[in-house]
Amino acid sequence: MPNRLATANMPRKGKKKTFSAGQAVREMARERVGTVKPARAIPDKRTAKANKHKSTIGKLLEEP
Repeated sequence: MPNRLATANMPRKGKKKTFSAGQAVREMARERVGTVKPARAIPDKRTAKANKHKSTIGKLLEEP
């Protein structure tokens, strides 16, 4: 019982990572070229609606 309590507070051993060829290639490419620019958000077409009709001369003259 005392051995079990002593090992309960010890950190676990980390899992050994397996080799990934794709990840190794990307790491080498980042060293040579540099990091990639972050992606830009594409605005949603449904929420950003433009005016369906051109405003008339009368409405343009009325605006302050």
